[in-house]
Amino acid sequence: MKLVWKWWVSGAVLLGSTLATVGQARSVAIGGAAQAAAVDSRVLQGTEMLPVWSLPRLGVSVRNDPRDLRLVYGSRELHYAPESGWQTRGIRSSSPLTPPYSLNGSLYVPLDALQQLGVRVLSDTPTTLNFAPPALVPTVTLPPSSQPSAAPALPAPPAPASSPAPAQAGVGPSQGGPMPQGAAPFPQTQLAQNQLAQNQPSHPVANLNSIRVSHTLHRNVEVQRVVMELTGPAAQTITRQKAGLSILLGAVSASAVSQTLQSGELLSVTPGLAGATVQLPTGGGVSEVFTLDNPARVVVDTTTLLSDTVPPPINSDSLPSGVTYSNRGTLHLLSFDPARYQARVVNAPSGKAADLATLVKSVGGVAGVNGGYFDTASFLPVDLIVKDGLMVSPSLERRATVGFTAAGDTLFGYPRPRYVLSGPFGSMIINTVGAKVRHDLLCAFVGDGQTAVGTDGLTTLYLSLGGSAVQNALTGRVVPPAGTLAVTFDPARFPQLPRTAGQPLNTALAWNAADAPWDTVQDALSAGPLLVSGGRVALNPAREKFDTLAGIWRPTRQVAVGTLDGKPTLAYFEYGTPEAFAAALAAAGVRDAVRMDSGSSASVYTTSGFANLGGYLNTVWSQRVPNAIVFVPRTPTARAK
Repeated sequence: MKLVWKWWVSGAVLLGSTLATVGQARSVAIGGAAQAAAVDSRVLQGTEMLPVWSLPRLGVSVRNDPRDLRLVYGSRELHYAPESGWQTRGIRSSSPLTPPYSLNGSLYVPLDALQQLGVRVLSDTPTTLNFAPPALVPTVTLPPSSQPSAAPALPAPPAPASSPAPAQAGVGPSQGGPMPQGAAPFPQTQLAQNQLAQNQPSHPVANLNSIRVSHTLHRNVEVQRVVMELTGPAAQTITRQKAGLSILLGAVSASAVSQTLQSGELLSVTPGLAGATVQLPTGGGVSEVFTLDNPARVVVDTTTLLSDTVPPPINSDSLPSGVTYSNRGTLHLLSFDPARYQARVVNAPSGKAADLATLVKSVGGVAGVNGGYFDTASFLPVDLIVKDGLMVSPSLERRATVGFTAAGDTLFGYPRPRYVLSGPFGSMIINTVGAKVRHDLLCAFVGDGQTAVGTDGLTTLYLSLGGSAVQNALTGRVVPPAGTLAVTFDPARFPQLPRTAGQPLNTALAWNAADAPWDTVQDALSAGPLLVSGGRVALNPAREKFDTLAGIWRPTRQVAVGTLDGKPTLAYFEYGTPEAFAAALAAAGVRDAVRMDSGSSASVYTTSGFANLGGYLNTVWSQRVPNAIVFVPRTPTARAK
């Protein structure tokens, strides 16, 4: 069975109101699909501009003539001639536009022109413009301005909506479609009719010189690359069909071609008046279309998953910036620039589990590894978890722990954290962390907005870590708000504790460790054993009370979190014992590492694939786990700190 990957986008904003003045070019995406660098905006004459030849991808019909430039979108039109400057039609009010600019044979127009035409953008960031996929992609060049009646009447774009229709999956940077029904054809001159008979475009902008096809196989992922080399840039109109893609290279001349692919299917090129049409069978794979310069090329990468029992491998060529991948035999390592990425502990809802990819995507992460040990019946963790400075699961106080600071430091050691309450009465250590009702103990719980604590006769205090007073005091069964530290107790057993809001009470998390500055840690997770310390194997199962005769110590898939060359690193070991895993890590130059829950749970995921080699009979190739360590991009504010 062949599987395909799909992406979609939602949300839209009007172009213009959100566009800021920029001092450098920005990358361009359409429906969330990144375009080639040739489509990037350029800052020319002090104005951000886009190449005219790329505008049909946004649904804009163009006449790409520096002396008679036409841009048509719905009922709106912009026309430029050197003698008269910019002229408008169907645009009620407009601000002055910078003249077009010619660079290396390509004509560029200001981004403000698209605002006046009403082109929509889904997101606008300092680095990327993500335009909405058009309802239709124009397939022909507009006639000269002396023939305005011959312009096709494209339908007006729909009004922005909070949830626009998803982009057509699998087509890549641009989407294709037929001309609107009933659109009048362009009037044909005698010259055009003669060239139609010759099956060539009337005004070719480029010629299709050659087509090259190559295949690569990464584990169980086949990538077919088709490279169409042109004598110059040309617009593409892409239509996804049941059996593959139809690509119209606008105003491109070509010879008729029929070429047999490795699959046995036929790739064909058919010249025509509108340009050259390439029919490319894809066998159910996902195709990405992009362009390259010097020379001008249109490239189609078709990715086909050949089996659903082995996960797609990490594609090192498509890793996010700041993420590096290295492979040492059966050891796979993913390292993260701490200036760009922050490690976080991410949980599924209490008592539930989710596949690793879902946990990573839930917080906008780029990669992750399954976390610590858990009870398979309840999916509740069995050891320490700290999130945003709050201990949400108590420590066994014997297993190796990895912690992450807001500054990007990664710590390793054996902390024994406890909540401590102090006030006029002195200080008290909280016995346990959890929602279970205990009349005999002082219990803490970090609210999730759903789980209830307490019961009749018990008092629950809402506290703030580092705070000096009670925020709220309640009796009976209550549901603490998400992220709120709640302490529940029996007033008869702990009469010294306050029972009303506003009374003094200091709350702190005491880490009880001298092996690292744990007080600076924001997120932490205990698992074990400690595999490597200071670049040397550091296994000591007796210290951490691991039974080396039990299944937890068996040869299996292994995962860990460590540091390599000063960077936090995720490690995946295809098969072996903890001793073999530790030796491989030390040999690879890993300085410190703690093993995460391994075996059937072991999974390292990144947005470019999986490190896993084990087969899973589901489409996400990772077991469901209740928690994970995920790397998320840092915000500009976080970087500044």
